[in-house]
Amino acid sequence: MRVFIVAEAGVNHNGSLKRALKLIDAAAAAGADAVKFQTFKSEKVISRSAPKASYQTRNTGSSESQLDMVRRLELSDADHRRLAAHCRKRGILFLSTPFDEESLRFLAHDLKVTRLKIPSGEITNAPLLLQFARTGVPLILSTGMSTLDEVQEALGALAYGMLNRGGEPSRRAFRKAFADRRGRALLKKRLTVLHCTTEYPAPFADVNLRAMDTLASAFGLPVGYSDHTDGIAVSIAAAARGAVFLEKHLTLDRGLPGPDHKASVEPDELAALVKAVREVEAALGSPLKAPAPSELKNRPIARKSVVAARAIARGERFTSENLTVKRPGSGISPMDYWDTLRGAAKKNYAPDDAI
Repeated sequence: MRVFIVAEAGVNHNGSLKRALKLIDAAAAAGADAVKFQTFKSEKVISRSAPKASYQTRNTGSSESQLDMVRRLELSDADHRRLAAHCRKRGILFLSTPFDEESLRFLAHDLKVTRLKIPSGEITNAPLLLQFARTGVPLILSTGMSTLDEVQEALGALAYGMLNRGGEPSRRAFRKAFADRRGRALLKKRLTVLHCTTEYPAPFADVNLRAMDTLASAFGLPVGYSDHTDGIAVSIAAAARGAVFLEKHLTLDRGLPGPDHKASVEPDELAALVKAVREVEAALGSPLKAPAPSELKNRPIARKSVVAARAIARGERFTSENLTVKRPGSGISPMDYWDTLRGAAKKNYAPDDAI
């Protein structure tokens, strides 16, 4: 399966439409399948008392609140329409992550995006999960900061919303929806689950990429990886482990001010990531263990045959003294060496002649 690669522009435009358009150009030039932004109404997402995360304070200072910081990164509806139009022009898919119900409706119903990403921070936001589920749009669920039980509970809320059941939503109702065969079938049809470590940048020791396998085996859903590490090595490893979806933050310049730039790749690095992942896809190939077409011609050159170790006269019995094994492999296989010892020469052999 081809890995779907998303360049996560996020808020790395720093509130500038011009920079956001350049991020689209960079993502398209790098060969990404999609470029993704973040859509939110700051006051609907963050309270005035919400502190910054430590990485946000580290990257943007402590003189302003999280709300004030995020306000400066908010794009208007008109900006989003410009971005979607520019994506169509550049031949790259436009995506965005909504953080509130108004933004979700705008993306799903006005811009009609073809996929919606549920961010890690919303995995316990059951009212918003229900709204995601009821859009009918394919979903990507990021699972940073989550336990396996929390992921399952979120899947139950999504299954409940997809089933459009009546009655009062509740944890008990979500568990029933998750256990429902129809609910599980809808999840499999519409949902991809991403493993993620929510730190910027994420320490390699905290990545735990094997958890991607755990998610796949626990829920039987397509899995991918949202990468916040430095560099591109972990994304390539995720592709090799079977990720069907990869997301990597993109910036035009890691030195720009803002919360996410330092945990992002620059355009040339994204291009290298895309190239490497496509090479990994080609290399994964088939699970069948058999000679590849390109190596068949080398088999007789690299393998060996039973040959005369010295001159052998016609009628002479073969022995371990007059037979040996040498290249090329176009004669009797050395696997048949002991059977050959039971016979006698039917003609004269010079040294190194194939038997």
